[in-house]
Formats: sequence, C-alpha cells, structure tokens
Amino acid sequence: MTFRPQTLTPYLSARHYFGAEQRRHRETAGLSLVQLAGIVNSSKSALARVETAELMPPPDLPDRLDAAFGSDRHFHGLYELAKREAHPDQYRRFMDFEAQAEVIENFGAQVLPGLLQTKEYADAQLSLQEELPRDKVEELVNARMSRKDRLHSAEPPLRWAIIDEAVLRRPFGSSECMYKQLASLLGQVDTPDSKVQVMPFSAGAHYLMGGALTLLTLPNGSTMAYEEGIEVGHLYEDRDSAKKWRRRYEVLRANALSPAASAELIRQAMEDYTSCDTPPS
Repeated sequence: MTFRPQTLTPYLSARHYFGAEQRRHRETAGLSLVQLAGIVNSSKSALARVETAELMPPPDLPDRLDAAFGSDRHFHGLYELAKREAHPDQYRRFMDFEAQAEVIENFGAQVLPGLLQTKEYADAQLSLQEELPRDKVEELVNARMSRKDRLHSAEPPLRWAIIDEAVLRRPFGSSECMYKQLASLLGQVDTPDSKVQVMPFSAGAHYLMGGALTLLTLPNGSTMAYEEGIEVGHLYEDRDSAKKWRRRYEVLRANALSPAASAELIRQAMEDYTSCDTPPS
C-alpha cells in the first residue's frame, strides 16, 4: 500500500505552521521521516505527529531541526509562538511576564510550582484532568518544560520557592517518580540562582494554604502577582494588589524552615518513597 502523507493546514495555527515547515524543510532536503528521526534523535512517529500538528513539538526539537537544516533559529522562533497557544489568554500574559522577570517567587500548597517540576511529575499531575486526551496532556507537559529553558541561560532569574510539607508527602505518579522529583528539588534548595523553603505542618494554618501564588519582579522593579485556585487563576498587575500578596508571601517566608532544614525534610521524604519500592523481607 502506497503511503500518502496527510494534507497539512499550515495557516490554522502556529503549531500547524511549525509542522508544515518541518515537512517542507525535510522534503527539500530529500529526507524521509526515518532519516530525519535519526538525525535529530527522535522517533518517526513523533515527527509524523508534529508535522500534522497532532503533537506539540518537544522543547528540544526546534534547535535540533535548526541544526539539521541550517535554518538559523527558524524553528526556535516558530516554537516560541506555538507553545503559547497551549494556555488560556490570561495565562499567556503571565508567561510573558515570567519570561522577563528577574526574580520569580512561588508558593505551592498541594503541588510543586511548574518551574520545579520534572517531566514525569508534570505528566502525573496533568493526567489527573480526565477530560484531556493524551496528546493534549503531552502538549501541556512540553509547554511547561519549555518554560524552564531560561533557567539554563547565561542570566537566569533568581527563584525562591516556598512549598507546603504536603507537597512532599502526597505522591504524584509512582514512588520512583516522586523520588526523582524530590532529588531534583533537593538540588535546587540552596544555589546562587535558587532557594527552596518548606512550610512544615508544625507551623499550623496560614492564609495561602488553599492555593498557589507566584510573584514576578520585572527589570523595572515592578511586581506582578498570579494567584491560582483549582481551575481559575488571576493576574494582579496593579501596585496595591501586588503589595498585598507580597506581604502575605513575606509572612510565609518568615515562618518557613530555613533552606538547610528544608533540605533535611526533603531527604526524609525521599527515604519514605524509596522504602515503597523495597520488597518485604
């Protein structure tokens, strides 16, 4: 049976255009999907789904395509547009501010903030939304992971995260997934660009325990606050609202464990997850 490639619709969205451009460059270079997959270290099926816009391009694919085709960050630029389509309008605006921020401060009551998540943890969290098809979950996971690219740049933002102890104790995914996630978190507790504090159960109740909060300090010194509930988030851009959320965050910071004590609590939680994988004697 002769293979007939699916008709593309390049002008439907940035993601569709990315896929159409991948096919155009591939065919111009005289490469099959199998050959291109070998060059960019991907799979034929994944590249085929990218071309038909069924799959959001993985974060590392655009640079690999630019290297393969000598396209001078063409695919990088298309990806920057495409990844914004995975989120609601207000969240896209938040992402624009996050990409500019010099300081990013997070609080997570039940779930780790996105910039701290491993890919496996993010997949486990987003998969809880039963109405989402698998390809949409993959799209959102890749979009979340792409937000971390700036953390590895020459001038990364300063990140400060406060997480409730519940985040350490409530498993997402397998025991192995949680162990690797906490190991990743432990490596970010106290570095020149990242600080992590845990709000222990012993500190009692606090105002922010019902949601999540992000404070963004921009290069001009202004602060934005993004507060999230279960399904709704709100971006506060005015100075008075941002000051209100800043005060609440500072109270939390003052009552949280130090980075050193937080690291010890994370290590204890990691031991609980390794014990889950140990067969009984």
